[in-house]
Amino acid sequence: MRNLFKYILICGLAFLLGCSSNDDSAYVAIDENLEVAIPVNFPEINYDLDSNPITKNGFELGKKLFYDGKLSANGFISCGFCHEQRTAFTHHGHQFSHGIDDLEGTRNTPAIQNLAFQTEFAWDGATSHLDLFPLIPITNDVEMGETLSAVLAKLKADAEYQRLFASAFEDAEINNENFLKALAQFLVMMISSNSKYDKYVRNEDNIEFSEIEKEGYAIFESKCASCHKTDLFTDNSFRNNGLPPYPSLNDLGRAAVSGSLSDNYKFKVPSLRNVALTAPYMHDGRFGSLETVLNFYNSGVIDSETLDSQLKQNSRLGIALSTEEQEALIAFLNTLTDTEYITDSRFAEY
Repeated sequence: MRNLFKYILICGLAFLLGCSSNDDSAYVAIDENLEVAIPVNFPEINYDLDSNPITKNGFELGKKLFYDGKLSANGFISCGFCHEQRTAFTHHGHQFSHGIDDLEGTRNTPAIQNLAFQTEFAWDGATSHLDLFPLIPITNDVEMGETLSAVLAKLKADAEYQRLFASAFEDAEINNENFLKALAQFLVMMISSNSKYDKYVRNEDNIEFSEIEKEGYAIFESKCASCHKTDLFTDNSFRNNGLPPYPSLNDLGRAAVSGSLSDNYKFKVPSLRNVALTAPYMHDGRFGSLETVLNFYNSGVIDSETLDSQLKQNSRLGIALSTEEQEALIAFLNTLTDTEYITDSRFAEY
């Protein structure tokens, strides 16, 4: 009780000092660290937590920013507008992301989950640092259409954000670094790791696979796991999976970032976690169901100079999958749905 009273008293003093002075040093940051729970079946975390420790106030600030339309030019499009929790933070049903003034992008909205374990971000790997990832949609002309300086100006003019930044960071500054660190703290905590699959491999809650799920798991290990590796279900690489270029776009993928012809039509291997929820599929959202995705891999892959070698084996293109194997694979992929993640109130919009 004494500690609680002390906490409330200091918070009150911080607020009063902040209101009575324009000197940012008058703010007092009150915080507590949050544990980033790394699942035992996951690889090592990639994000440098020492450079940006996750704190309660920082996380809450990042969450508010994630759902705030102030980050866009028209004041309406937030990160959460295109990343909806119920579909593993994708824009379900939209082939391409929609942004300001109902403008349409050129790529499908990827899921947000387990980003702290990844090494490259966006379909083309436009950044290798999670802190910088939000800058891509914020500054994209048809997504959020804003500049970082304009975003910060709006936040600095907001009394609530003045208080929230002061509570989350010792210097109380509303600046580039703190803004991006707060968003990153929210993103780092967004870990999806409690699907039926996870509980099965961790021997939790007496979870067992059905026969068709076991069959699908074996097929997956044999025919899919070379790219969708580890329990993240991605190897973080960029590959050309044989999709014919979308006629009106001719999206070169990774090559647009690297400038190398050898990267033409290569896109990041997406995680398959929560894949049953994240239709439509592929970087351009051309497939509306898992059935059509598997049909493509079975008989729709086209050859090119950069086609991934994994899809050129056994004197055929693609992955040979019978109807029965496809059914079993989909049964297994359904075990990757994490209902705890998509209903977790920590990540829900206020």
